[in-house]
Amino acid sequence: MWQIWLIAAGIFFIAEIITVGFLIFWLGIGAILAMIVSLFTNNVVIQTAVFVISSTILIFATKPLVNKFTKNDKKVSTNVYSIIGKKGVVTQDINIVEGKGQIKINGETWSAMCDGNITIPVGTEVEVKEIRGVKALVEPINSTIKI
Repeated sequence: MWQIWLIAAGIFFIAEIITVGFLIFWLGIGAILAMIVSLFTNNVVIQTAVFVISSTILIFATKPLVNKFTKNDKKVSTNVYSIIGKKGVVTQDINIVEGKGQIKINGETWSAMCDGNITIPVGTEVEVKEIRGVKALVEPINSTIKI
């Protein structure tokens, strides 16, 4: 009977490699424990009980530990949304009437626009407030320009 438990453990370990969760691994450990018990007794009920009980205990005992390492509640902004809140410098006058304007943030050039009927001149430091379509909505920082 130990051969069956060994095969079951192998199947569980292979299934764990294929899946992304960390659950089936403990079934494999439970199958190994049942295999060890099968060396001492031929009673299938005892072997199955050892498998079920040990697997259940291992799953519930390690779940908080696994969650501690796998859960990440902090969201990371990527792509275009990563520039929201960052500061940049105007490289081409931002004029809402003409629909022109560019800023440079972290060495990258972005199309920019501003709210209101104002022009933000080249060299002005701005902060990105949001993304509208393909343009960054910016606001001047510490500037005499009034919005």
